Amino acid sequence: MCCFISVLFLFGPRLALVVWYLANPVYISAAFQGFLVPCLGFIFLPWTLLAYYAVYPGGVTGFDWVILGLGLLADIATWGGGGYGNRRRIPGYSQNP
Repeated sequence: MCCFISVLFLFGPRLALVVWYLANPVYISAAFQGFLVPCLGFIFLPWTLLAYYAVYPGGVTGFDWVILGLGLLADIATWGGGGYGNRRRIPGYSQNP
């Protein structure tokens, strides 16, 4: 089961979260008390939410903060998506010297 979840990480965090929830809903439900935080994490910070679920069983201590930070960096990187790098593709865009 662990290898299956690892492969899902490559396909995308939201798909991995859905399959992980279907495989073990009690584990996912135990991590948060309510519905709002996981829902917002699923929408806005899926890599961070996935990292939190990975480190949740022992609590967030020590090196777990590094894993959460990497999840946050992955989310920030996906937001960047190349908007600045693709500016030359816009018709009528002129670069100022």
